[in-house]
Amino acid sequence: MRSSIGRLALSAAAVTILGSCGMGIGMGPGIGAGTGGGSSVTPAPIPAADAATEASFQRWVQNFRPRAISAGVSAATYDRSMRIARYNPEVIRLDRRQSEFSRPIWLYLDSAVSPERITTGRQMASRHGRTLAAIESRYGVPAEVVLAVWGMESNFGANRGRMQIIPSLATLAYDGRRSEMFQNQLIAAMKIIQAGDTDPQHMLGSWAGAMGHTQFMPTSYLSYAVDFTGDGRRDIWSDDPTDSLASTAAYLARNGWVRGQPWGTEVVLPAGFTAVGKGTRTSTRQLAAMGVRAMNGGSLPAGTGSIIRPAGANGPSFLILDNFRAILRYNNADSYALGVSYLAETIAGRPGVKAGWPRSDRPLTQAERVEIQRLLAARGFYRDEIDGKIGTGTMEAISAFQRSIGTPPDGYATSILLGQLRGR
Repeated sequence: MRSSIGRLALSAAAVTILGSCGMGIGMGPGIGAGTGGGSSVTPAPIPAADAATEASFQRWVQNFRPRAISAGVSAATYDRSMRIARYNPEVIRLDRRQSEFSRPIWLYLDSAVSPERITTGRQMASRHGRTLAAIESRYGVPAEVVLAVWGMESNFGANRGRMQIIPSLATLAYDGRRSEMFQNQLIAAMKIIQAGDTDPQHMLGSWAGAMGHTQFMPTSYLSYAVDFTGDGRRDIWSDDPTDSLASTAAYLARNGWVRGQPWGTEVVLPAGFTAVGKGTRTSTRQLAAMGVRAMNGGSLPAGTGSIIRPAGANGPSFLILDNFRAILRYNNADSYALGVSYLAETIAGRPGVKAGWPRSDRPLTQAERVEIQRLLAARGFYRDEIDGKIGTGTMEAISAFQRSIGTPPDGYATSILLGQLRGR
């Protein structure tokens, strides 16, 4: 996954490959209750490209054939798959699109954990109860977490994506901006077709190649998708979500999910607490001794965790454990992992975030985020790509800079931080 997942989602990432696992569990109520392997999603039309671009693209298609064959795609599969390949200018338009303003995490969570999504999640919990119970028993991932990923990725199957994956990936592989990554995804997609799990016409998903109810990239599909219904196909495209939901649980289980442990909890920090950031891992017993308290008044969950403050010192604080990190492998963004965690909590009837968000903070523009990274790099705190994306590396650099000037190291990018970096 997205994925978006140690995977590419619309936000970024990417993972890899292997096999199927059949349970042969019989088709009862809630299990396999779809359309017999069919999908109600119809492919989106591909807008025409100019003649010169299409001709150049088709030459690339022919030139790419030897590489795909050397990677294990049969000549017959290549020709069958790429017969539908056309240059899709809409994919390039979406790939180039970039928001001028970053979205504050509280607005992200308002959308992720909306009343409508909670209601639908509970309906789906009832409708697919037996399936989810069987998946939880096998993989140890709670039903509400699987439901939350489903809700976050495709609004419970309503927005699986209508673009044909082969033309989309071929367009991105030809384009050159991230061609190597998308060439690998294209080869993986053809291997899925070669295995007989779907065909080129029905392999549908997002413009960036994420597929199915829980938006697996092709390489992630090859590694983690499972045939939970036992029908011989790992079918994540069907209206029936069973294989998609099981594949999501399999992904999390193989990426560090600890059976019986929570993702973490909201906490109250003592005055002057500075051990903040995913890179700082401490036993929860030590954190309790340092004065960290669970917001709900109970004991901190057992384990080793980290404290994060995704909106800075003026926002909520969270203790995150290994299962939060497993969600981050699905999509490496704290906002996404918190969205999954709190959508799961609320679907299960537990409380949401209690502390207030700093809703008066002004969102930074793309240019300001880039400037923060450049100024951090100039001071020796940041060594990664300067792209305006405030991820883990940037947040750790911000925290280091904040420590150097004696301010609370919350790692949060604000206009105040920008002024401090500018020397004001």
